[in-house]
Amino acid sequence: MSFVIRPYRAADLPAVAELFYRTVHTVNAADYTPQQLRAWAPSEDSLCADEERFLRQTTLVAEDGGELVGFASMEGECLDMLYVRADRLHEGIASALCDALEDGAASVTVYASLTARPFFEKRGYATVRKNTVLRRGIPLTNFLMRLDN
Repeated sequence: MSFVIRPYRAADLPAVAELFYRTVHTVNAADYTPQQLRAWAPSEDSLCADEERFLRQTTLVAEDGGELVGFASMEGECLDMLYVRADRLHEGIASALCDALEDGAASVTVYASLTARPFFEKRGYATVRKNTVLRRGIPLTNFLMRLDN
């Protein structure tokens, strides 16, 4: 299958929000409890309040035949979000999104989930420290990671 990477448009928000919710609740389900998943992504439209965030950041989407299959965003040198549809994992979508966002950056940091940590390690990111973040009062473990280009 093929896909194209393009800049985010405001009209993408509903599809981005749905992909975020579904990915958190499927791909991350092996590493986080149901309570943690609900705190992370409580509803399919939970990202809709973050529309300004996507427009402010460098946000890219991966599209296949007009259907959203992944998205990623970066602010400065911090990779903020990276999500790929569960049925499209291991097709190079996440790598292509990262390649596009990392291009030209002297270094990149990311707070990687337990699920995403191995992906970033394969890309050459080093773990700086284990981190706990509170989402809706529920602790979630992630890792501050850094890539020096």
